[in-house]
Amino acid sequence: MRIAIVKLSALGDIVHAMVALQFLKSHIKGIKIDWFVEAAFAELLADNPDVGQINVVNLKALKKNKKGIFKHFKELKCFSENDYDWIIDAQGLLKSAVVSRLLGKNTAGFDRGSAREGLAAMFYNKTITSAYENNTIDRNVQVITEPLGFRVSEAMIMTKRPFLFYRDCSDVYEKYLSETKKNIVFAIGSTWESRNYPKEHFLEVIEGLQQHSLILWATAQEKERADWIAQRSLFAKVLPKLTMNALKAVIANTDLMIGNDTGPTHMAWGLNKPSITLFGPTPVSRIYQTEINIALKSPSTVNPLKLNKQDFSIAEIPGTVVVEHAQRLLS
Repeated sequence: MRIAIVKLSALGDIVHAMVALQFLKSHIKGIKIDWFVEAAFAELLADNPDVGQINVVNLKALKKNKKGIFKHFKELKCFSENDYDWIIDAQGLLKSAVVSRLLGKNTAGFDRGSAREGLAAMFYNKTITSAYENNTIDRNVQVITEPLGFRVSEAMIMTKRPFLFYRDCSDVYEKYLSETKKNIVFAIGSTWESRNYPKEHFLEVIEGLQQHSLILWATAQEKERADWIAQRSLFAKVLPKLTMNALKAVIANTDLMIGNDTGPTHMAWGLNKPSITLFGPTPVSRIYQTEINIALKSPSTVNPLKLNKQDFSIAEIPGTVVVEHAQRLLS
C-alpha cells in the first residue's frame, strides 16, 4: 500500500500529525508513506525513517501569482501517476483539499462539520467525523488512520516513540550548552502577540531557576525580546538563528523546554523531552499532558471554535508557578 498525507503547515500542527506515522508502519506491513508539505516545514520531516518521499508544495509563496499557482497545480497533478491507494488531507482547508484531489481519486479528510473549512469535505471520497474542539493530536491521528481501517488509542499515543530525527550538528550548538547546570530552552515567540508570555515573566522564571537558559528566536521582534532578557540575566544566553535540523538537535540535547503554545514546545513532546507549555487564548486540548509534558493555562475561558486574539490573560500565569513545575521536572 502507498499513501500520501497532505499536511502543509504549520510547525506544531505537522508535529501533531507525524505521531501517526509509527502506528501506520506497525499496523500495515510494507506501507509506503509520502508527505506533501509547504517548503518552510519540509526539514521538520527530514530523516524520519517512516516517511518515503517529502514533496514540497509552494502555495504560500505563490499566493499572489495566479499563473504560478496553475503551473504548480499541473506539477502536483503529475504525482497522481504514483497511484496512491489513499490520499489523506489532515489539514481540512480548501487549499489542502484541492492538493489532495490533484494527487488522485481516493481522498479522505474531515467531514463538513469537523473540517476547519467545511467546504473542503466536498473533495473527499471518505470523510471522518471528529469535532473541531476535540484534542488536536487525537483529531490528526484519527483522520490519518481511520480511513485505513484502524484506530489509535490514547494509551498508544501516551507510550509513543520519539519521532523527530536530525543529522549531527553538534558543532553548531554544543558550545552554547553548560556542563555544570541544567540546560533549559525557552520559546518566547508565537504567531499572535496575545499568545506570548511577557518577557518580564520569562526573565522572572529564568532568575528563579538559576540554571543555564537558552533563548530561541525566529523574527527580529523575537530577537529583540531575547536580547532584552539576556541583558538582564547572567543565566540567559541567546541562541543564533537555527535551521530546523539544528532546532531539533538543540531540543533533543537539553533538559527542559519552556514556552508559549508554539511549534518548538510541541517538538519537545515529539522528542519525548520535558516541557512546560503556556496557554492564554488557545485551548490546552492542543496537546497531550504527560508526567513530563505540562500545560499551564491562564484563567480565561477559551472557545476552540472562535479564538479571541485580544485575550492577553497569559500574563496572569505567575512566574513562581512556572518555576515550581520546572524544578520538579528538572529533579
